[in-house]
Amino acid sequence: MRIVSLLPSATEIVCVLGLGDRLVGVTHECDYPQSVQSLPRVTRTVIPVDAASCEIDRLVSEQLNTTKALYQLDLPLLKELRPDVIVTQSLCDVCAVSPNEVQMALAQLPGTPRVVNLEPQSLDGLFEAIRQVASAVGLSADDTIRHLRRRVEAVAMRSAGVSKRPRVTFLEWLDPLFSSGHWNPELVRIAGGIEGLGKEGQPSRRLRWDEVLAWQPEVVVMACCGFTIERTCQDLAGTQAIAGWQELPAVRSGRVYVADGSHYFNRPGPRLIESLELLAHAIHPDHHPLTDSASTLHRVVAG
Repeated sequence: MRIVSLLPSATEIVCVLGLGDRLVGVTHECDYPQSVQSLPRVTRTVIPVDAASCEIDRLVSEQLNTTKALYQLDLPLLKELRPDVIVTQSLCDVCAVSPNEVQMALAQLPGTPRVVNLEPQSLDGLFEAIRQVASAVGLSADDTIRHLRRRVEAVAMRSAGVSKRPRVTFLEWLDPLFSSGHWNPELVRIAGGIEGLGKEGQPSRRLRWDEVLAWQPEVVVMACCGFTIERTCQDLAGTQAIAGWQELPAVRSGRVYVADGSHYFNRPGPRLIESLELLAHAIHPDHHPLTDSASTLHRVVAG
């Protein structure tokens, strides 16, 4: 059975199920695990990767207000790969090829590939997505999901013992500011914090700076969508210059963190559990152990 993945999180789901050897095509953004990096790329983006964050936001907003696609399929390559299963999504038009483009491509492909359409908006949604992919190839995902759930439950049990839950602001974009959305507010709650600006199961939204000031977060976590730590830190200087930033409790206490939004938090795949463990240690280091991935969380020096 030949599988094509049209989003990075789906690629990671396929691989965690032990199906990596069945992948024949992935997106231009798929970079994990390392074994997928040599596979054919069936998508490309129309958004310049080196554009400033405000420019990316402008271009995305313009594209979403028209019928133009943010991502394009390499249809000739897709035909050549002859997939039996195509894994895609309908959650976010900013994150992957649109469902309409996938449907138009299907009409031109040989045979009738099965389309697995994922739409996780929470951890439970992630587990269901894993089950969907496994079911599409006739496998059971029970063991994989059981293992991931145990890790979530371990974090939740440790968080139940905290005496104080700090106010947390989780930012998914800095220029302009965007709140956390979908599963990330849930991760904050399970990790032992209170996210006052993002809502569980709801999309991220533009924030006004006065909302952040009014919330007075005691912990700030930044994981910009699709950005590495280094790329997010380029935007951080502008955020630090905003009036009131230096007076935030999180800044005064040195509890501002930057995470790799490309690898953690923004992809609804198996590494959301690793993201939870990373976040929990940042919020309550005395309750949650240091994990291997915690070293990837960059602590911002005040200034």
